[in-house]
Amino acid sequence: MSVQPFSSSFLTRHLGPRESDLAQLLEVLGFSSLEEFGRCVVPQEIFEEDRVGFPPIPSDREATGVLRTLASRNRRLRSLIGQGYYGTETPAVIRRCVLENPAWYTAYTPYQPEISQGRLELLFYFQTLICELTGLSTANASLLDEATAAAEAMTMCFRLQRGRKTVFLVDSLCHPQTLQILQSRAKPLGIELQEFSRDAEPAPGDQTFGMLLQYPSTRGDAVPPVQWLQSAREQDVPIVLATDLLALCLLESPAALGADIAVGSCQRFGVSLGFGGPHAAFISCSERFRRQLPGRLVGQSRDRHGNPAYRLSLQTREQHIRRDKATSNICTAQALLAILSTLYACWHGPSGLREIAGRVHGFATRFARSLQQNGYSVLNATWFDTVTFRTGISAEQLLEKTENAGFNLRYVDSQTVSIAMDELVTDDELQALAHCLDIELLPDSAQLESLKFRTDQYLTQDVFHRYHSETEMMRYLRKLSDYDLALDRTMIPLGSCTMKLNAAIEMCAVTWDEFAGIHPFAPTAQTEGYRLLITELEQMLCEVTGYDAISLQPNAGSQGEYSGLLAIRAYHESRGEPSRNICLIPSSAHGTNPASAHMAGFEVVVVR
Repeated sequence: MSVQPFSSSFLTRHLGPRESDLAQLLEVLGFSSLEEFGRCVVPQEIFEEDRVGFPPIPSDREATGVLRTLASRNRRLRSLIGQGYYGTETPAVIRRCVLENPAWYTAYTPYQPEISQGRLELLFYFQTLICELTGLSTANASLLDEATAAAEAMTMCFRLQRGRKTVFLVDSLCHPQTLQILQSRAKPLGIELQEFSRDAEPAPGDQTFGMLLQYPSTRGDAVPPVQWLQSAREQDVPIVLATDLLALCLLESPAALGADIAVGSCQRFGVSLGFGGPHAAFISCSERFRRQLPGRLVGQSRDRHGNPAYRLSLQTREQHIRRDKATSNICTAQALLAILSTLYACWHGPSGLREIAGRVHGFATRFARSLQQNGYSVLNATWFDTVTFRTGISAEQLLEKTENAGFNLRYVDSQTVSIAMDELVTDDELQALAHCLDIELLPDSAQLESLKFRTDQYLTQDVFHRYHSETEMMRYLRKLSDYDLALDRTMIPLGSCTMKLNAAIEMCAVTWDEFAGIHPFAPTAQTEGYRLLITELEQMLCEVTGYDAISLQPNAGSQGEYSGLLAIRAYHESRGEPSRNICLIPSSAHGTNPASAHMAGFEVVVVR
C-alpha cells in the first residue's frame, strides 16, 4: 500500500504516518513493505488481493469543493414543519468559541473528572436546566434523541414493576417518529403498545404499567387531556410526558401536571436542524424513578475548603455494573450538543427565554385567529407554536403554493396542514404566508391565547444571569476550557471506540446553511445533496466491508449493535427458528453488548 508524499493531500494531513515513518516502523518490525506485513498478520483464507477502488484522494481544497457541490444540491427553504424540529439561532459567540473550537469538540468522554471539569460543570448545569423547566428532581447529562428517550422512559416504567404488567398506553397525538421507535423497542421485550385517542373515555387496565402523552401534542394542543392524567394518577399508572423545552418556558411544568418522567429534545435551544441531528435529548424523573435513570449523571462535590468539584455519579446503568442484567445500553451523552443548549439558556437567561417563547406563541396565536376569522377550521383549541387547520382545497395544492413562496409546511392528510412557528419567524414571513392562504392577517395587537401559564420562578442560579454580554461569555468559555484536557493540548490518556477526530474541513461544513438548515421532513426534492452524500457513503462502506447493505440510521455504537441484534432475531424468526434466542457474550466485552442483547429479547450467557 503506497502512501502519497507529503503535500496538501487530505490523506497526509489527517492520517499520521508518512513514507519515512512507515519505513522506520517496518524496519523495526522486520518487514520490507506493508503488503508483506499484511500477509503475515491477516490469515490467508480471508486475505483479499483486490484493492478497494476509490477515487484519488483530494487535497483539502478539493475536498471542500466536493462538499460545496453536495451542499449546493440541497434547497434550503423556511421549514415551518415542526414535528419536534424547529428553526433556531446559535449565538455567534457560542458557535465560534464552542462548536468550532477544538478545545470542546475534541475532548474525550469525561471518565477522568480531574481533566474534565469544564465539560462536567456545563453538563451539571444542563441537568439543572432540565430539572428547572420540567419541575422534576433528577435529570441525566442527555440522551441521543427524543424518540429513543421516550423508549427509555417506557422501559423505566416497565422495570419498576418487574415485568408483572405488559401494557403501555401511548397518546395517538405523539410525534409519528416516536410511535415508530416505541413499536420497535416494545416488541422484543414483550410490551404491548395500546394507542389511545384523547377523546375516548380513560380506561387504564390492570395490565397497564405506564402512559405516554405528547405535550404540546404533535397537532399543537397545548393542554394535555386532564381526564387521562387524572385517571392515571388515581390508578397509580406512571405518566411520561414528551415535551418541548421552549414551550415549558411559558406552559405549566410536567411535574405540575403530575408527570413522573419527562423527555424531549434540546434542538431548539440553539442547535441547527442538520437534517434531523444529532441533537441532545433530555430525560428527567421524580425521586421514585431516580435509580432507573439510564445514561450518565453528573454530580457536584465540595472539598473541605468549600470549592466545587464535579464527578460522574449514580452510574446505575454504566457498563461496569450488572453487565448480565442491564436493561439499558445507554452509557454516554450528547455532550457537545447538550453543552450548546445549556449555553444558549445561559446566554438568554430566563427572561430572554420567556421572551422568545412569548414571541413564538404570539405569532401562532395571531395566525390561528386570522385563519379562524377567514373561515378556516383550526383543529386544536389551544396551542403554543403549532396550528393545525383544514385547508379548504387539497393539501398538496396548498403546500405547492407555499413552497413556491419559500415555505415548507407539514402535510397531515389530504385536507389538513400544520404550521409551526419558531424563533426566526418574522412579520414579513407571516404576511407572505397569509397571502398564500388568501387571508387577511390580524394586527399584531391580537391577544395571546388564554392558557394557564406557569407562574413559578426558574433558572434562578447565577450561571443563567451572568453571561449575557459577548465578552463575559467568551471569558467564561475560555476559563472552562482551561479546566479540560483535549486533543488541542495533548494526547488523551484514555482510548476508546469513540475516540475519533474529525478534520477541520468536515467541522466547517457542519455549520454551512445548506447542511445545517435542512429540516428532516423537508420534501425529498429539496434534500438531493444530503441523499447523495448518504448514498455514496453507504456504497463506500459496502465496498470496504463486503456487505450488501449498510444502515447509517443508528446514532451511537450501542444503537448500531442493538439494530444488528434485532436483525439477527428477525432472521431466525423468518426461518421459523424463534427458539434460537441465546446470545453468547465474552466477559471482556463492552458493557453495552449484554444490555443490547437483553433489549433485543435475547437470553445472555456470559462466557470467558
